[in-house]
Amino acid sequence: MSEQKSNKRILEGVVLSNKADKTVVVQVERKFLHPQYRKTVRSHKKYMAHDEANECNIGDTVRIIESRPLSARKRWTLQSIVTRSEQL
Repeated sequence: MSEQKSNKRILEGVVLSNKADKTVVVQVERKFLHPQYRKTVRSHKKYMAHDEANECNIGDTVRIIESRPLSARKRWTLQSIVTRSEQL
């Protein structure tokens, strides 16, 4: 059997919200070097991801993968939970 290579992007970020049913909001941060000033700049973006089992909590670090459009704003699916947040 040959392994099929996937062209889907995988991002890692922190869960900001899990209030919607089967949906989490994930903030992905990226760092890059400013082209003119040569300083490291931090930028972040929020993605809505599908969480079928409602297993994510706020503060969890998760990995999301690109998928087909699931709703008007949801184009990502939860792949795995990297680390769980500390529950107080």
